[in-house]
Order: sequence, then structure tokens, then C-alpha cells
Amino acid sequence: MKQKELHIISTGNQTPQAFCEIARLIQNDVSYFHIREKSFTAKEFYDTVMLLVEGGISLSKIILNDRVDVACVTGVSGVQLAYHSLKASLVKKSFPNLRIGSSVHSVEELTSAQNEGADYVFFGHIYPTTSKPGLPGRGVKELRIITEVSKVPVIAIGGINPSHVKEIIDAGASGIALMSGVLEANNPVKMVKEYASKL
Repeated sequence: MKQKELHIISTGNQTPQAFCEIARLIQNDVSYFHIREKSFTAKEFYDTVMLLVEGGISLSKIILNDRVDVACVTGVSGVQLAYHSLKASLVKKSFPNLRIGSSVHSVEELTSAQNEGADYVFFGHIYPTTSKPGLPGRGVKELRIITEVSKVPVIAIGGINPSHVKEIIDAGASGIALMSGVLEANNPVKMVKEYASKL
């Protein structure tokens, strides 16, 4: 059985140096690292990519949120697009080599993302999470509905603990995405291995 993907997303609560140091230590168990810092300038995105590369992380494992320009300049694997980003079809037309992810929250959004040419989607949040306070999780039942109609890989995100991984994969997800669950753990290396072992 093909190994499922493990995506690690920067939290915004750490310095680039701290994020990159953890990434260096856990890279063997991680499929992709996402730089998601919403307040970063283009130069800060670029500098963080360079820090990751200095830590031995391949450009093919790095994904940038929204910043198509920096992704093209640095040669990273791809971009994760949000509702405020450029349309996936525009990015795909001009930069066919970029792997494009879209964040979706419904079947309608999934259909739109697929029609636009997204290579994969993030779906969540699955469980209650501190990053979305007061909002109930969409749950594994909704995840299964998405995976059954999706023509592209679906990566589950949001409040995922190691104990959740089996039911997420059983629901058809192609992998999971984590933020604080690993990056803010007391022992990120031990924690990422716990997740990876269940994938």
C-alpha cells in the first residue's frame, strides 16, 4: 500500500529559524513542509525557503502558501491556494510545473478546485481545533463524502491526533496535515514518528 502523505504547516508562532530547525530534525518522516506565514513579505518567504534548504530539505518537499512569485523564483514544489489567492487555472497555465493545492470546505468548493486544475485539496477542519475556536469540526463523515467524489488526493487537516489517523485514512484521505500537533509538541521528533507510524 502506498505510503500516505504527511504535511507539516508552519504555525506563525515560531521564528523561521525555530521552524526550520524542527523541520531539519523531522524531514525524513515528512512528505511536505508548508510555509504559511500570512504576514511574511516575499523576501521573508524567500529567506525561509533558503533556511530550509540549508537544513538539507529538498525544494521538492517545500510548498508556499499563496506566493506563486516566490515559488517560481525559488523552484519549490508548489503552492497552496486559498479563497483570496489567484485561481488555480491561471497559475497552472503560466507555471505548469507547480503542484497546486486548494483548500476546500464543501463538495461545491471541491468541484470548483478540480475544474480549476488543482492537483490535490486540503479538507477540514475535521476535528475541533484551537486555530478555529468555537467552530465544530466537519467530521469524518463529511471527509468520506469528499473523498468519494474527489478525483484528486484529499489531505485532511484540523485537530488531528495520532488516534484519529486510522479513521481518517479509512475514510479515503490520502494523508494528513498538521501544525501545532507536531511543531509545538514537547518532542516534535517523537510526535512526528508517532503520526508517521500510523500512516
